[in-house]
Amino acid sequence: MGSENVNVRVTGDLRTHLQQQIGQYGLYENASEYIRDLIRRDLKDRKTAWEWLRAELEPGLRADKSQFIPVTAADVIKRNSKSKRAKP
Repeated sequence: MGSENVNVRVTGDLRTHLQQQIGQYGLYENASEYIRDLIRRDLKDRKTAWEWLRAELEPGLRADKSQFIPVTAADVIKRNSKSKRAKP
């Protein structure tokens, strides 16, 4: 895949922040380097979020039906109402 130019207009606080990140006192040599790093981090964060969700759901998906307890919507609402009241 070849290189492709993308033009983005950045103004106000976003421009100020961008300027602080690049150049002599920033962590990046130029805006392109900074933007590429932001995109890489975004992709990594998304991958991490999906891996976490999968790890949370997988035990339930693999569990035997005998391990499940039937609950109604009213049961869930009641349980959630109690947990909200218990928090400071």
